[in-house]
Amino acid sequence: MYAVIKTGGKQYRVAANDKILIEKLAGEAGDQVTFGEVLLVANGGTVDVGAPFVSGATVVGEIAAQERGPRVIIFKKRRRKHYRRRNGHRQDLTSVTITEILTGGAKPAAKAKAARPAKTEEAPKAEKKAEKPAAKAAPLAAPVGEAKSDDISLIGGIGPKMEQGMRELGYNTFAQIAAMTEADVAKAEEHLKQKGRITREEWVEQAKELLAGKPPRAKSDKART
Repeated sequence: MYAVIKTGGKQYRVAANDKILIEKLAGEAGDQVTFGEVLLVANGGTVDVGAPFVSGATVVGEIAAQERGPRVIIFKKRRRKHYRRRNGHRQDLTSVTITEILTGGAKPAAKAKAARPAKTEEAPKAEKKAEKPAAKAAPLAAPVGEAKSDDISLIGGIGPKMEQGMRELGYNTFAQIAAMTEADVAKAEEHLKQKGRITREEWVEQAKELLAGKPPRAKSDKART
């Protein structure tokens, strides 16, 4: 049994299990396609010729691959005009395997869906549990002294930006700053990106003076001048 179909402006003689290369059709490999423009169907000694198509006849195929045809060179030349143009072209084609030829209005058989592998969700869940976000680093110095936050901007050299950085490190009171060790100072200067500034401007000494009840150095200097 064979049939003659029309697709892409061309005619093809096809039979079951034939593989044909035709003008590109939309779809991916494995998709089912049907050709309704059947010009002729021959079954044994019976031949049905359409006018123009055979009523109720359908050819069913399956896309094997999306391919490209051979390169075609287009060369144009005009004599004595210094005109030459050379271009190349490769036509998009679709490889189709014919699966069945149907007559009398029969519908194509439903394509069996491939069985999906069983999902194994236990392993991914275990991995997700293992990938917990790291805990936030503790402040460089533990809170010392008064629980109430002080106005650490009274220390000369601590402006709004420096104050924010110190509070991010957990230094909210004069007592905490006064208790800073050399290691704490080094870590704080690294965080603030101000190497040597805390030592140079004597933040620790100023904090101790404020704890002792002395006025801020900035105010003292202003009153002195």
